[in-house]
Amino acid sequence: MGGGNSYPSMGDDVEVESKGNTYLRGIVDMGSNGIRFSVTDMKPPTSRILPTLISYRLDVSLYDAQYDDKGNRVPISKSVTDAIIAALLRFKIICADLYVPPKHIRIIATEATRTAVNSSEYRHAIKEATGLTVDMLGKEEEGYIGALGVASGFSDVSGLVMDLGGGSMQITWLKMVDGHVSVSEKGSVSFPYGAAALTQKLGALRKGNSEEDDEKAVDEFREVMKGQFLNAYNELEVPADMVEQAKTDGGFPLYLSGGGFRGWGYLLLYMSQVHGRHYPISRINGYSAARAKFADVERLKKVAKQAEEIFRVSDRRRGQVPAVAFLVNVLLEALPHGIKVAHFCQGGVREGALFRELDPSIRNDDPLEVATKEYARPSADKISDLILNSIPKTSKPGDRTFPASISKHIIHAFANVLYVHMPSTKETASTSALYSTTAGLLSAIHGVSHDARAILALILEERYDGELPPQEVQFKLALQSTLSAEEVWWTRYLGAVGQLISKAYPAGMITAPRMNVAAEWATGFGKCGMKDGLQLILSIREVKDDVLMLREALEEHSRDIKKVGKRKNWIGGREGWGMDVGIKIKEVKELD
Repeated sequence: MGGGNSYPSMGDDVEVESKGNTYLRGIVDMGSNGIRFSVTDMKPPTSRILPTLISYRLDVSLYDAQYDDKGNRVPISKSVTDAIIAALLRFKIICADLYVPPKHIRIIATEATRTAVNSSEYRHAIKEATGLTVDMLGKEEEGYIGALGVASGFSDVSGLVMDLGGGSMQITWLKMVDGHVSVSEKGSVSFPYGAAALTQKLGALRKGNSEEDDEKAVDEFREVMKGQFLNAYNELEVPADMVEQAKTDGGFPLYLSGGGFRGWGYLLLYMSQVHGRHYPISRINGYSAARAKFADVERLKKVAKQAEEIFRVSDRRRGQVPAVAFLVNVLLEALPHGIKVAHFCQGGVREGALFRELDPSIRNDDPLEVATKEYARPSADKISDLILNSIPKTSKPGDRTFPASISKHIIHAFANVLYVHMPSTKETASTSALYSTTAGLLSAIHGVSHDARAILALILEERYDGELPPQEVQFKLALQSTLSAEEVWWTRYLGAVGQLISKAYPAGMITAPRMNVAAEWATGFGKCGMKDGLQLILSIREVKDDVLMLREALEEHSRDIKKVGKRKNWIGGREGWGMDVGIKIKEVKELD
């Protein structure tokens, strides 16, 4: 997780066999475009977010290794096999250093290994040299494991899932509700249309006698693909409720994984950061693009060709952009009911294999809550209740409601880390809090959307007065630009409430209640007493000669909360989004 992972100790707090820490998993994801090595700690209670102790990649393309310069299929060479064996032997040493049990080291291979001319000999050579067995996934299982990898990266999933590797592409539908994952009974439908394979196929089609013949061949191939995708859609039997939702919403949500689609996602990110507004989050998991942006293939192809350097997009990936663009166009034309939004996922075979191990009750844990729990003060749950009580329980008639995007999970996470940045100086607390979800303490959490990262970061920053040095203001504005004006206003309000609670409970300990919080929609604001707004009610215990001077502290801070409601501070200015906030402090003989 963010802030750095500590390596597992062999102390009493870890279940240990004579041969290692039984919670650790060493995974080798032997894909078409590269081979990924990782060690993950599956120890409760953080297993839901799949904490990674080490992760790196061997830049060997098994797909390219199976073709000569003329495009003819050839066996995986001895030199490539030897390089992979050497990397596996090094990985075994790293696993031994981390106390990964040998039985928990696993090689998972996909399309490139499955279809290799000398697949059996290649896998036998690895077994002989390393003692490790290559676990080769079938087409349908590869799609299912990939879908689980997608599910690992979100709290709730409902939509179509596509995994674009180098040699193949899989499609299925996926639902995850309360930790229970459902996919098509078929598992998935696989096509030989990986980014590298499709690049090669389109190149072969365009080597005809004339430009007209080339385009005719490509058009015929496009129609074949469209028919295949439509048949796959029908074969997968997408649930009726998912179809009806797509009709209502204007299309299906797509969840996209695999290196080919991740390259497309990073290209979209680059466009947002260089050719548009400064998009502030540079990680692919949880990034979403609406249909219009996702489908702007001609512009993306142009940028990929002309840009000098694109973050996280290698020259190899750039070369595959035309093929991915072709695939995206075919998908847009072939899928019934259209595409509403594309969600990009980091999760793949590695994450899917690990997520498969988890019980549904653990899968259902919210990643933000899991990741922040270790920083929580003992009274975090009670503090969370106070924050939740600062939000009116019902929706106000008209246009004032609390946004569903600021979920209870985000509020709980906020309560967990409410005091984390207190040791920082006044000059750095707000800045550290602002960057906590993108480059700091919580940046490495797996399974959190970009919106949730932006919301939590902005609430945390406001908890420290919302005061930033000039050079950080632009980053805050960029985070705010990813949200609606309504969401931004509530982040300001909740952050101020969090600071108020820290005044009542400076140590984050509630051994005896000092304050109750309630909120309600109210009228009577403004000079004429006609404006609507929000009334925050703070009940404190009546104490004679209170040495804590709680009422004075709350009255002082209440001015900061009222500022959030001042029209000049509304999001977008006086005619923007906001509401007046009133605060009532009352003393009672006893607190509930």
